[in-house]
Amino acid sequence: MTIRFEPLSRVHNRKGFRCGEHALDTWFELQASQDQKRNIARVFVALDSEGVVGFYSLSMFTLALDEIPSVLSHKLPSYSAIPAALIGRLARHERVRSEGIGDLLVADAISRVLSVSETIAAYAIVVDAKNEHAVTFYRSFGFVPFPDTASRLFLLCETARRALNK
Repeated sequence: MTIRFEPLSRVHNRKGFRCGEHALDTWFELQASQDQKRNIARVFVALDSEGVVGFYSLSMFTLALDEIPSVLSHKLPSYSAIPAALIGRLARHERVRSEGIGDLLVADAISRVLSVSETIAAYAIVVDAKNEHAVTFYRSFGFVPFPDTASRLFLLCETARRALNK
């Protein structure tokens, strides 16, 4: 199966997309393009020969210094906010379950963040996991839970860059 990634546009059919998580399906169908127009998020789709098999959104984000584990925060300047990137929503279509599409979505999102971080600083990549399964999924990529919020996880850009040899 060949997968390609593109920014979301009008040509992409979103009505038939089903990931099994109603809130994500609804956001993708009804809100994704509006968030993009309003510069709230950039949405990227994964496509195969039949259409959209997944999507994710990216946004700029800030972290409060006290949210970051102390083992890391003591190495940072005492700024009120630390720059980060947010993978806001990520889902793969039910029809491609267990085919590794989720892995490809995360890898593409991380790669895009690292590319942009050459121009706009980002200390970490943040995700908000919808459930325990999603927490486990993100942890498999090296994301670490924040000390006070187990469903919010982060991956240092420096760590991701080393892993991808960028």
